[in-house]
Amino acid sequence: MNSSMKIYLAGSFIETEKELNVMNPFTGSLVAKTYLAGKKEQEEAILSAELSLLEMKKISSYKRYDALMHIRNRLLERREEFGQTIMLESGKPIRYALSEVDRSIQTFTIAAEEAKRLPVEYLSLDWTAAGDGKEGIVRYFPVGIVAGIAPFNFPLNLAVHKLAPAIAAGCPIILKPSSTTPLSTLLLAEIIAETDLPKGSVSILPMDRITGNLLVTDSRISLLSFTGSPDVGWKMKTDSGKKKVVLELGGNAGVIITNSVDLLPALNKCLVGAFSYSGQVCIHTQRIYVQRELFEDFSKRFAAMVKQLKTGDPALPETEFSSMIDEPNAIRIESWVNEAIGGGAKLICGGMRSGSLYPPTLLTNTNESMKVFSEEVFGPVVTLEPYDEFEEVVDVVNNTKFGLQAGVFTNEIHEMDYAFAHLEVGGVIINDVPTFRVDHMPYGGVKDSGLGREGVKYAMMDMMEPRILVKSKIW
Repeated sequence: MNSSMKIYLAGSFIETEKELNVMNPFTGSLVAKTYLAGKKEQEEAILSAELSLLEMKKISSYKRYDALMHIRNRLLERREEFGQTIMLESGKPIRYALSEVDRSIQTFTIAAEEAKRLPVEYLSLDWTAAGDGKEGIVRYFPVGIVAGIAPFNFPLNLAVHKLAPAIAAGCPIILKPSSTTPLSTLLLAEIIAETDLPKGSVSILPMDRITGNLLVTDSRISLLSFTGSPDVGWKMKTDSGKKKVVLELGGNAGVIITNSVDLLPALNKCLVGAFSYSGQVCIHTQRIYVQRELFEDFSKRFAAMVKQLKTGDPALPETEFSSMIDEPNAIRIESWVNEAIGGGAKLICGGMRSGSLYPPTLLTNTNESMKVFSEEVFGPVVTLEPYDEFEEVVDVVNNTKFGLQAGVFTNEIHEMDYAFAHLEVGGVIINDVPTFRVDHMPYGGVKDSGLGREGVKYAMMDMMEPRILVKSKIW
């Protein structure tokens, strides 16, 4: 890939005085150099977005469809290049990096289709005498400029979940990618620049946190879409003023394994859910509860599978597990595990850090006083605990400030129904892990896990607002 990449400001690729070095988390070597936008570039992006608002509103559905499908098709053509870029900047094993590109392709495909289905509603208004002889037409209009702030863990697809719906809904967008992993979105900018979209409609600007926070506070921004940590997200909501806010935040997702299922599929799914991308996933399988009669068997088999994970260079196709995003996060995980062990937790396997690589780790005998149990680990640590009664374990899964998704392995319909009715989460996943997500489903959480929903159609609805035309009927 290029040793230097420019940032994308309203249709132009530019350099600034502030250089940004992007490092490979596994090797510690330089991947590429890019730049940080400052207040001047951000102001130009907002002014250009304002100028493009009317033009974006005028773009027909088929032209939005064409632009989104062009991006989709070019992503497919350059799939390997994007996969390599994600792998290099994030340390994500190449098998998972390529999967992320595939999901981004699907996200743009969905957005293209949804661009042709913008809602229009007819209302008869004569439900009361005041509305006699009148009718209404409800159309949805772009809400205005969108600010998107994306994290490092899915540097392409989580950015695409802001970019694609904004384009489909007709909203100009300014995207701030993570300064740790900006390269894949800047590569995407090359494709966006090939379309006929208004030049001010998309800007992709790596920024430091202070400059980026101006997107939160600026009143010219109509909607803020943030994916990241709860502490940062809720502070942004407080600072955001009157704008609409969508928050996709953290979790400590629970999984329930009942005695009505075959353990092997559950084991395989939990392995991937727990340790793909070193657990750096907000719906990472963090807490597993196994019916007591199966607990010993599940624990032994799961530990054996964990120890067999192929660990090493993320560039190798056989690698299943690699380093974390940086050494400070690995040190944080190490301290949390040591704290839990000091408080009485039992280490089943793992627990020996080497630089930025923290191994897949299983703990049991944990409780809510331990960070590995009650907080979002965002790393390769899983707690295993037995349970007796299904209703009671649902309460245990709910005993957290988070509520993103939960997984339930059961073949009993009454347990499926009970879980759906009582689990306090944004998504209940039956016979799969909470890490499951496809890109057109509504995705988001309750409690500290967020506000609003993503999933292309649902993000678009937040990016539009209804307006009604009332007129007299002509007979």
